[in-house]
Amino acid sequence: MTDLSILQLAMILGGVAATAILAGILAGLLGVGGGIVLVPVLFWILSLTHFPPELSMHMAVATSLATIIFTSVSSARAHHKRGSVDPALLRLWAPGIVLGALSGGLAAKYIDASGLKAIFGTLALLVSINMATPKTLVISDHLPRSRAVNGAISYVTGLLSALMGIGGGTLSVPLLAGFSVEIRRAVGTASAFGFMIAVPAVLGFIYSGLGVPNRPPLSLGYVNLLAAGIILPFTVGFAPVGAALAHSLDTVWIKRAFALFLMITAVRMLISAFG
Repeated sequence: MTDLSILQLAMILGGVAATAILAGILAGLLGVGGGIVLVPVLFWILSLTHFPPELSMHMAVATSLATIIFTSVSSARAHHKRGSVDPALLRLWAPGIVLGALSGGLAAKYIDASGLKAIFGTLALLVSINMATPKTLVISDHLPRSRAVNGAISYVTGLLSALMGIGGGTLSVPLLAGFSVEIRRAVGTASAFGFMIAVPAVLGFIYSGLGVPNRPPLSLGYVNLLAAGIILPFTVGFAPVGAALAHSLDTVWIKRAFALFLMITAVRMLISAFG
């Protein structure tokens, strides 16, 4: 257990709640996964409260993944009702996604905080550039014919998503779009990938964090149950607010602003990793 003061704990919990509200609104407004917001902001909150630096990134990533278990179910059900989840694509990519996510959670035991920050920073920078670019990058006019190639792509997607603490959408949607998968089908199927990433990744992070000293109270491995419990109601409750705002605001400029925020966050994370 850490020797956190009441003030430090209050700052952490208040910051977690504010971050969850922002993540929920942006998820509904822009269709981005909450993890891409939760992980960096949780990390900076923990850093500001003098939380042990060797634990901050691991706790942020694992706790974000724990919330995705529940939010992805709700999202996937909504997309399934609209017929946008592709069962064939789900079956094709599911084994690689699950195995990759489990590998990522287990690998966290051997990756230090700087390594996780470097991974998040690099990929977040690429995501921000993709978001700021109006034209979709086309890799091919169809998915690879080979099951082995699809398995390799889905494995890497699950692995990197787990190490970043994000669900299926942030990496898999632009990737599937690059293979000319229709965007609604890509988004709907990626929502189901979120659950397939989060569950094995969380199990891996729980195992990796067992017995690690200086974790905060109510932690299961690297997952902090208290923070996850605070985040969930806000992300779920405020996502519809973001969705409603999407119909009244010009989301193009909001998306660009978020891309800039993500780019700055990614650069700061990289400086922190290598500084």
